[in-house]
Amino acid sequence: MLVQPHLFIPGPTNIPEAVRMAMNVPMEDMRSPEFPKFTLPIFEDLKKVFKMKDGRVFIFPSSGTGAWEATIENTLAVGDKVLMSRFGQFSLLWVDMAQRLGLDVVLCDEEWGTGVPLEKYADILAKDTAHEIKAVFATHNETATGVTSDVAGVRKALDDAKHPALLMVDGVSSVGSLDMRMGEWGVDCCVSGSQKGFMLPTGLGILAVSQKALDANKQKNNGMNRTFFSFEDMIKTNDLGYFPYTPATQLIRGLRASLDLIEMEGLENIFARHHRLAEGVRKAVDAWGLKLCAKEPKWHSDTVSAILVPEGIDAVDVIKTAYYRYNTSLGTGLTKVAGKVFRIGHLGALDEGMIGTALFNVEMALLDCGVKIKAGSGTGAAAEYFRSTATKSATSAEPAKKAA
Repeated sequence: MLVQPHLFIPGPTNIPEAVRMAMNVPMEDMRSPEFPKFTLPIFEDLKKVFKMKDGRVFIFPSSGTGAWEATIENTLAVGDKVLMSRFGQFSLLWVDMAQRLGLDVVLCDEEWGTGVPLEKYADILAKDTAHEIKAVFATHNETATGVTSDVAGVRKALDDAKHPALLMVDGVSSVGSLDMRMGEWGVDCCVSGSQKGFMLPTGLGILAVSQKALDANKQKNNGMNRTFFSFEDMIKTNDLGYFPYTPATQLIRGLRASLDLIEMEGLENIFARHHRLAEGVRKAVDAWGLKLCAKEPKWHSDTVSAILVPEGIDAVDVIKTAYYRYNTSLGTGLTKVAGKVFRIGHLGALDEGMIGTALFNVEMALLDCGVKIKAGSGTGAAAEYFRSTATKSATSAEPAKKAA
């Protein structure tokens, strides 16, 4: 069958044609005297997506995991005490990395389906009068469970305690899709990756760093060893428009096109679109009589929904049925929620019709696997919501009538 597979995992996301074509170029000289004219504006335009007030953005040829590691190695030292929380697979992995790199982790272990525990953070920070905690970590959007946490609330906890710790945020599945106000929220390091809201293939670890974190980097020259992820090496060459090693030039060409699309749509419009599409998915889930992994509406993610299957149903069967019978890829459950949830990614280059496809195929897969839902219930609920909230755009407006 010569039909494009329907991709609804929470990353990699669908790649817009303009971005794909921008990467379809011959290899180029990344040391040419013309290269800085291309790269330097990208660094500045990335700052707009993070809504930064100062600092700089680094582009590593890695996944978001590499940017996680760069954050720790460049601002902290072995033995430093940090505050972290664990409530899903990706927050779990960041904790694991911190521990393996030698940090002393003060850990809040939370129920999966919840997020960053603001009250616990506030209490711990208030009691840390000696300011032993050097950094506070928060996973903005936990992809495994479809949970978004309140980064502004973490900043408030730090400010209320008058605590100087750095604020580190995992924004891999939020930046470019959910509002990230790095400057306003006082975020010091924000990690992202190319394969989510930036609508690119995997391969770029994008890390936004505040001036406070850059100053910490200078003070930590005797901290953790680092080479590939060295801020110092990056700064020396990035300032000239180059990189300390061979960059992923085609991906960066795609990034240029992605940033152009983001600017064209406008960040606030992008956030509103993601919220509306996510609400449509949530209407469908309600109509099916199913529940989200996220425990309360305050945790609902606008980039991914993790949907619990009923008792006696294996979510893996739903995922396999969707894949083999309906040419549709859904996200699987990870570790604690393996077999209990399937995930619909609704981030990046998506519209109502694409969400409708996902829900239609999920509905069939659920029915095939014995889940007792009414055919058309979820897709109908989403359609009614989308119709009732639609706004007529310039591209969808009726053509003007010709003068008589």
